[in-house]
Amino acid sequence: MNKFIHTSLVESQQHVEILQRDPSSPLFSIKTFEELPLKKELLQGVYMMGFNRPSKIQEQALPVMLAYPPQNLIAQSQSGTGKTAAFVLAMLSRASASEKYPQCLCLAPTYELALQIGQVVRTIGKFCTDVKVNYAVRGNQGITEQPGSEQAKGKHRELHAWRQPNTFCSLAVLKGMVLEEQIIIGTPGTTLDWCFKQRILDLTKISLFVLDEADIMIDMQGLSCQSIRIHRSLPKSCQVLLFSATYKEPVRAFAERIIPDPIVIKLREEELTLSNIRQYFMVCQSLDEQYRALCNLYGSFIIGQVMIFCQTRRLADWLAGKMSQEGHQVAILTAELTVVQRASIIQRFREGKEKVLIATNVCARGIDVQQVTTVVNFGLPMDLDGEPDFETYLHRIGRAGRFGHRGIAFSVVQRDTVQLVHKIEQYFREHFFCLSLQAFVPGDVVPQLSSALALGEEMAVVEIIPEWKLIVTC
Repeated sequence: MNKFIHTSLVESQQHVEILQRDPSSPLFSIKTFEELPLKKELLQGVYMMGFNRPSKIQEQALPVMLAYPPQNLIAQSQSGTGKTAAFVLAMLSRASASEKYPQCLCLAPTYELALQIGQVVRTIGKFCTDVKVNYAVRGNQGITEQPGSEQAKGKHRELHAWRQPNTFCSLAVLKGMVLEEQIIIGTPGTTLDWCFKQRILDLTKISLFVLDEADIMIDMQGLSCQSIRIHRSLPKSCQVLLFSATYKEPVRAFAERIIPDPIVIKLREEELTLSNIRQYFMVCQSLDEQYRALCNLYGSFIIGQVMIFCQTRRLADWLAGKMSQEGHQVAILTAELTVVQRASIIQRFREGKEKVLIATNVCARGIDVQQVTTVVNFGLPMDLDGEPDFETYLHRIGRAGRFGHRGIAFSVVQRDTVQLVHKIEQYFREHFFCLSLQAFVPGDVVPQLSSALALGEEMAVVEIIPEWKLIVTC
């Protein structure tokens, strides 16, 4: 299993389609970052991020985003393939350090994702010492970051841990402030307050507007109204970039209606999956049997950190309590936690202080922890009609295998929901390997899970850890 996880990066074999209103408009892709009109400071930051060559989405999207005159873009990409770095490069390229006012605005559906985007800005912009960032998130009194500075590092830690009570307070104190930061990253609700209630963010001066996880921002009723109101207040000359790993067709059509003359980069429908992540499922008779199967899997997680997803907060609380009672060190992340609690939990998980994070769907989108190599679905995501939520499933398993690294996803389901597994298989045109826990037997070795797949046999025995065996029954 260790060899399977730590193999070199997987080169994406997916094909993208590029749609544009004017077929005569020249489009080109790039194979190296040096081909782009990037300042040397940004190239240094790109290489510090560990990017040796552009990913598939970066090859196609970066020339469009950095073109002059600016062009609007709707882009779809796999989770973990560098789309955040792509639009961060665009923001850092468009921001003029000599102009001391907000010029680039990026919206994200959750404050955790907003802070994570800021982390990428801080890393890539380390050598852009005159470009600063501010966060329009709940409770922020106006913390400013200069990418790469010691102040930025300290303030970013404060923003993550929320341990400095004097740093944050009610948004009422923001009235009359003058924002001098060139880049603003925030959530729709707080950004709306900054624009129309506090009147400290002048949207008429924004030259680049980014919507990350755009399908959620547009599709959800609350975020939709807030995002659209912000968008309508932007100048007509403002460049608009929409990014997401998934787009439902009605949402895509709606986005194209509100964005004038966009270039659309999308994956073919049959390629909406993550080929670098091996997917397995286990069928159990009851909730207790699901738990026992999970505990057995837990014992094999020796190669990285793990995220376990539950459909409801109640189930997540039950699972975390039960695992804690048995001595397992786990953390839990749900939307009902306070900002302070959520920030502290994510920071501890990033630092490796907790090995396992149990979460509801609040963490299914965008959260990037590179040490995560395994995702477990403790039950599959469903919509209100009891049908599988394909997009949430894709985002869940996308927490493993970031930027092309190999990962593993397990779904531990009860027998009455097996049909959901098959519907997901059909939708993504993928084959999931069925694992069934047979017995606890002693063993002496820990062979690779992937070796079973190479056998091509109908029944193959795989010892995952010395105490138990799994049978591949597919």
